[in-house]
Amino acid sequence: MAEGFGRALHSDVLDCYSAGTDIADHINPDAVRLMKDVYHIDISSQYNKTLKEIPAVDIVVTMGCGVQCPSLPCRERYDWGLEDPTGREDALFLQTMEQIKEKVSSLADHAAAEYK
Repeated sequence: MAEGFGRALHSDVLDCYSAGTDIADHINPDAVRLMKDVYHIDISSQYNKTLKEIPAVDIVVTMGCGVQCPSLPCRERYDWGLEDPTGREDALFLQTMEQIKEKVSSLADHAAAEYK
């Protein structure tokens, strides 16, 4: 979801890559459905990536979802402390999605000022 918001709303400032340590064979279908239904952002072409598949980054953001993230070289690191909505009702999914959207927008503002 964060990669989708970053690419759709802030591609002029952010190059976003979503990667993880526990790779599923597909993106969460609830995330795909709700991003399209609510925000008209199609993330169906995104795919799950390992940390080795992304380029060097300036900023690393971990979602917090109870997963320990290995060290990834960067200039800045944030943990957003979000609850993983996987398998939960749409209301929680939408709440988490809105938090991610707000945090990605805030990160874009920061990056625009910091990395001109």
